[in-house]
Amino acid sequence: MRVFWPLVALVFVCAGAPAQQAEQHDMELVGYHDLQGRSAYQPVVHRQGERWIAYIGHHGGLALNPLTGKEERNGTSILDVTDPKQPRYLAHIPGEPGEGESGGAQMVRVCDGADLPKGDKSKVYLLRNYGDTAHQIWDVSDPAKPAFLTTVVDKLKGTHKSWWECDTGIAFLVSGVEGWRVRRHAQVYDLSDPAKPVFIRNFGLPGHEPGATGPVPSSLHGPISTGPKGNRVYFAYGSNSRGVLQIVDRDKLLKGPKENLVVPQVARLDFPPQFGAHTAYPLLGMEIAEFARDKDARRRDFVVVTGETFRNECQEARQMAIFVDVTDETRPVGVSSWGVKEKEGDFCGRGGRFGTHSSSESFAPVYYKRVLFFAHFNAGVRALDVRDPYHPREIAWYIPAVTDKTDKRCVGKGAEERCKVAIQTNNVEVDERGILYAVDRANTGMHILKLNEAARESMK
Repeated sequence: MRVFWPLVALVFVCAGAPAQQAEQHDMELVGYHDLQGRSAYQPVVHRQGERWIAYIGHHGGLALNPLTGKEERNGTSILDVTDPKQPRYLAHIPGEPGEGESGGAQMVRVCDGADLPKGDKSKVYLLRNYGDTAHQIWDVSDPAKPAFLTTVVDKLKGTHKSWWECDTGIAFLVSGVEGWRVRRHAQVYDLSDPAKPVFIRNFGLPGHEPGATGPVPSSLHGPISTGPKGNRVYFAYGSNSRGVLQIVDRDKLLKGPKENLVVPQVARLDFPPQFGAHTAYPLLGMEIAEFARDKDARRRDFVVVTGETFRNECQEARQMAIFVDVTDETRPVGVSSWGVKEKEGDFCGRGGRFGTHSSSESFAPVYYKRVLFFAHFNAGVRALDVRDPYHPREIAWYIPAVTDKTDKRCVGKGAEERCKVAIQTNNVEVDERGILYAVDRANTGMHILKLNEAARESMK
């Protein structure tokens, strides 16, 4: 069904500490690493035995790896963050040659072999994209000595932010297969035995497939699956404009007719052209205190759709987070929105991008359905109380300081070009301990954070 709707402190740290005081409110810096000055996209933190290991995907580029003494193409950084105050760089896996999104290895997901139905119980596996052309699996059982295992699929024309179910092994990859009309759409693989990938199907919006005619819908940015228990996959298309939220029946997607792109669809919500859909994060089974005495509909479901800002210094429509009520999945409706106010920090004049990029994606109980974290480019990391999605409330934030590695961001061309050095917090994730990991697009590194006591008290 297609629906249209009206929009309603600085502490001691290691590996090259930030050079100046950061800006913060009820969020504290715990640790820091410069990530060898590489432009960073996605962090994932995984518990391996008694250790906590951070895997960070990077945009394309080239930087010196002090561990090898060689310049290496940006790929995947692996750090031990067991002690978040002193992160240790363990290894770097080089990525595809190329700059920005045309190279590197931006996306990372990690599963234990003990969780995968056919995995080696003694191993830990990393799924990553290889630039824009392939998806790979690496053995990271010893995170200091990653070993290539296999290529899932190659000869692609696009990749991006995939999802891997560790309990089933089903992976929803963002790929671009030749013949399809968009650079990025979904491919579904069975990676329950990571050494032997099994292709299930291609998928996308009607109009993406080979042989289709007419307008081409926005390309896929990324999916989030609730697995067989929730039986839903939430797809976000059009990260910066012409955003689409698609709710899909997972079982029908896996087992239904592969030539029919409509059968698995539960609902489709098309946003106005100026709104993007970068991340579609479900908040399901929300018990809202305001409705405690209501006879009906006290328990509700939501999807938080976050758009991605593209241009520097506010040279486009502002991107933000839209809270969509999907309690009746066939009739999704936007009920609230949130974004940092520009006047709070003269953010349009600071340089770089200002606006949302993404939300955290962890379902760890420590914060799920209570606090959601957003990467807001030059406005840093923002923490929202989401217990009432009709009225999301910011409770804390942290804007890192620039360093000598922070890259400039420019607007204009030729004689009219002007450049500024600005923080570009790109993605943020939270581990099961409640520790936050924010990585920077402009080469500043990784900031390890936590909510302070005042913020935690406000959530009780």
